[in-house]
Amino acid sequence: SRFETCWPALMKDSHGVVIIFNPELPSHLKEIEMWYSCFVQQQPLLDSQCLLVAHHKPGSAGDTENLSLAYPLNKLKLIHSNLEEDPEDVRMEFMKYFRSIITLINESREREEMSIIS
Repeated sequence: SRFETCWPALMKDSHGVVIIFNPELPSHLKEIEMWYSCFVQQQPLLDSQCLLVAHHKPGSAGDTENLSLAYPLNKLKLIHSNLEEDPEDVRMEFMKYFRSIITLINESREREEMSIIS
């Protein structure tokens, strides 16, 4: 992509990655493997720092139950968003994700402080 030169700047000091894709586009399913590889594995971030969001367009025949992703994407937290039907559900999942990232940041900060002290 023409933005690849910007990626290192985007990735610098990032604590989490949210990948949003359209599950009905086969090309998207291939692309998220690339995004995961570049933005999560090469950083390296933990899988728990990555959230996948399968976004279903209004009126799409979103078969949310049968989206099976291949390894290593199947290890990641996956939420389905359909803002027509259940925006509150998506909001709750996002909050959970953000809380987990904040916890990770605080824990690593505490570890750093301890290592400076000792």
